[in-house]
Amino acid sequence: METPLSPLDFAQRARRLYSRRVGVVEGDQRLTYGEFFDRCDRWSAALLWLGVRPGDRVASIAPNLAAHLGQFYAVPQIGAICVPINFRLAPADFAYILRHSGAQVVCVAPEHVAAIDALREELPGVRHFVTFGTASSGWLAYDDLIAESTPDFTPHAYAESDVISINYTSGTTARPKGVMVTHRNTALNGLGHLVHIHLTTADRFLWVVPMFHANGWTFVWNVTAVGATHICLPRADARHILETIIEEGVTIFAAAPTVLIALANLPEELRRRAPRGVRVITAGAPPAAATIERLEGELGWTILHVYGLTEVSPVVTICEILPEQAGLSLEDRAVFKARQGVEYLANAQVRVVDDQGREVPHDGTTLGEIVIRGNAVMTGYYNDPEATAGAIRHGWFHSGDAAVVHPDGYIQIRDRWKDVIISGGENISSIEVEALLLQHPAVQEAAVVGVPDPYWGESPVACVVFRPGSQATAAELRDFCREHLAHFKVPKQFHPVAELPKTATGKIQKFVLRGQLTSPT
Repeated sequence: METPLSPLDFAQRARRLYSRRVGVVEGDQRLTYGEFFDRCDRWSAALLWLGVRPGDRVASIAPNLAAHLGQFYAVPQIGAICVPINFRLAPADFAYILRHSGAQVVCVAPEHVAAIDALREELPGVRHFVTFGTASSGWLAYDDLIAESTPDFTPHAYAESDVISINYTSGTTARPKGVMVTHRNTALNGLGHLVHIHLTTADRFLWVVPMFHANGWTFVWNVTAVGATHICLPRADARHILETIIEEGVTIFAAAPTVLIALANLPEELRRRAPRGVRVITAGAPPAAATIERLEGELGWTILHVYGLTEVSPVVTICEILPEQAGLSLEDRAVFKARQGVEYLANAQVRVVDDQGREVPHDGTTLGEIVIRGNAVMTGYYNDPEATAGAIRHGWFHSGDAAVVHPDGYIQIRDRWKDVIISGGENISSIEVEALLLQHPAVQEAAVVGVPDPYWGESPVACVVFRPGSQATAAELRDFCREHLAHFKVPKQFHPVAELPKTATGKIQKFVLRGQLTSPT
């Protein structure tokens, strides 16, 4: 009586139970789940007509559109594989990923048509170019294909070990790697979300996290599982996010900490209009306690901090507040919530180990690397056995994240191993210093990196973005840090910058800052 695990099962349930409920919203467009799945089925049939077969790759380059959401159902239900691509990448990256993945079909938002047109000679393997806009020379129109198609097709009989998507890493320091995740990976990750985040049919989920980023942290399927409403947001600047939350009655969304910082620093008259009780799932980088404190204290929102990587489907831990911690002050609760927490149920085993593979003591100070094994871990990197062997060693996926384990068993990241600053033989956590700087009333964002020092080996240097209308001198920031940190952790220099370099998913690109700070002037 066993059946293969797949998030497509979530869709089958939604078809039966929620066909008359509004399931997908984009601007003025309102689609019931019945209408949404009719479009998905028509697109599946159209892809089959275009010659797509099980195992073929169908790529997409688009923001959070209803049509993009449909890809995550229409493509795998005919046995093909989704390849969602970061739409903020350079054209050369588009070309590399489309060639490397072997995509036979690419579906593109109108604003990216010109970029792909310029690359056509570099994409001999792409058989069909589809736009989510209006048909033009050399381009098929998604809406036209759906209108001409019927919802009749034979679903593919998939195995739970079949790859459902290839998700490319950001490629900030090397070529992007294609992470292969399976139906089983994503189904169990989705169930973990439902257990720990408690989505319900009444929820209205705002699409802030990009759908291309690890399948929208699997929310492309989880929201559907409970019949909640997807509210698609193609443009995700902070003001537009908050205005949409207000207008659409949003109850929950997911976003990187940099987005939360921008929301916390919107004008007060706009923040005052924010509805209370919104739940926010944050991941992608450790959030600062100061940011959590502002959003929970001023807006009355609830921050749910989770941790993971694309390679683990992508979420494996959550920082759950226990009943006995309900009496903590807002400040202490925010500090606690900044931890990465404990492993998801039935998803993966998560450990922090030393360089000999031994678990570190649960003392809150001994650094080790987070390693993961179990149902969440990817099949491997597509067409890259060497990188796969380097990441999965002795049966564990090695994250590259340096962390400690507190006496209560909760994990807390101190840094990426490559970002730990070693100054005079002492380890300095850039995250710790950044979290403190964000408590300064003038600081909106901060990034701390290590730069070469002839005496200490490395010295910490801070780059800060000030809040609008605020300033602070280097001496003032230095004195502030010295009040709260050991002196060897205090940055030797403070550089005000207009903005910090970031990936499309909101992660600060510290290698760019290091290059800027160490390059000759």
